[in-house]
Amino acid sequence: MDVYMGAMVKLAANKEFRKALVELEDMEDKKIFLTGLTRVTTLPNGLRVATESNLAVNTATVGVWIDAGSRFESDETNGTAHFLEHMIFKGTERRSVRDLEEEIENMGGHLNAYTSREQTTYYAKVLGKNVPNALDILADILQNSKFDPKRVDRERGVILREKEEVETQPEEVIFDHLHATAFQYTPLGRTILGPTENIQKITKADIQKYIATHYAFPRMVISASGAVKHEDVVEEVKKLFTKLPHESATTSELVAKEPAIFTGSEVRIIDDDVPLAQFAVAFEGASWTDPDSIALMVMQAMLGSWNKSTGGGKHMGSELAQRVGINEIAESMMAFNTNYKDTGLFGVYAVAKPDCLDDLAYAIMYEVSKLSYRVSEADVIRARNQLKSSLLLHIDGTSPVAEDIGRQLLTYGRRMPFTELFARIDAVDASTVKRVANRFIFDRDVAIAAMGPIQSLPDYNWFRRRTYWLRY
Repeated sequence: MDVYMGAMVKLAANKEFRKALVELEDMEDKKIFLTGLTRVTTLPNGLRVATESNLAVNTATVGVWIDAGSRFESDETNGTAHFLEHMIFKGTERRSVRDLEEEIENMGGHLNAYTSREQTTYYAKVLGKNVPNALDILADILQNSKFDPKRVDRERGVILREKEEVETQPEEVIFDHLHATAFQYTPLGRTILGPTENIQKITKADIQKYIATHYAFPRMVISASGAVKHEDVVEEVKKLFTKLPHESATTSELVAKEPAIFTGSEVRIIDDDVPLAQFAVAFEGASWTDPDSIALMVMQAMLGSWNKSTGGGKHMGSELAQRVGINEIAESMMAFNTNYKDTGLFGVYAVAKPDCLDDLAYAIMYEVSKLSYRVSEADVIRARNQLKSSLLLHIDGTSPVAEDIGRQLLTYGRRMPFTELFARIDAVDASTVKRVANRFIFDRDVAIAAMGPIQSLPDYNWFRRRTYWLRY
């Protein structure tokens, strides 16, 4: 967290940051930011319990956020984390699959999980009175799952069908290819589901080894929001979570051992049987704790997104959206900013007809490169307001709040208050955007992934030359 604290020191010395913070503190409706205080307790075994109470609702979301994902697998075990996510609900020493499903159904609850490249999550949404039962189920599946070999074999077919379904979703495929080329020969370049040959041979022993290696209390956060009381949740967790390791290799150690190295490169898959072409062009972005990560979020909002089916475009704030909408050179377009522990991806994803690719590529590269040279203060203010609005809308509900708490504790080591987050956003001005763009975009290598009828998409060197303007 040294980099993060360094960012805090820099921001504290920033006049714009101090001014924005004072303005927020003086707001009459500052109660918005002070309600729902996040409380965190670290148990002796290293497990962190974080809650945010909201007594105005009757439901609650409680879950386990784990600092482990597909990034921490090897080439031979790639896909194990996702396989484990499926198997964790297939029966424990105390509960059969049927018992587990009936117990959740009888509570009227919802049990779910997801795996990403750096995190794994298991959570339940239930009525407030059923939080102890939900915690008991989560503790049971994490500590006592049986992983019956017959069920492991049966689940292979389910995961293979899921893999086939994912491969029919162009956006998912493009971003998998983008990671594979941008972070080639590093763990971050692997897919989350893993290759088919791995899925076909993963065993009970592989799953148990992954748990023993990565599912340790210091790498876990129990997060709860809604109709919960912090002291009650802490007491339940103390009683229930006792069987997992108290120490393991930290994610920082694992990342240092196999860091993600960005490689300027491209992957192109020509397919003339589909009507639309799609491509993503990305620069290396910032890590979660990088001081400039907030500025990149503002820059993403400046570039914006656009979809032909929603109309508009000609009068949108984003100049890239205006170009695309007025000239009708794309079906959809979206700026993205993805953060990881030691790196990130910042760029634009677009879908278009084959004869529009040249114009669309020019529009994207012009507007992205322009961030290094010419930035309007009005555009920055608009982007800041849009970003703050989207962040508030994103945490509307107990599940998004619990997810936000768990993710932030794993990435930052704490939950960042909205007063601080908004002050950090408001501290980004036009000069900040230009400085950050010069760091990440100006004359930097790009990674490109493209699929479909892409013969008219300019070559890699064309994109690379447009990361800077010639100035005389």
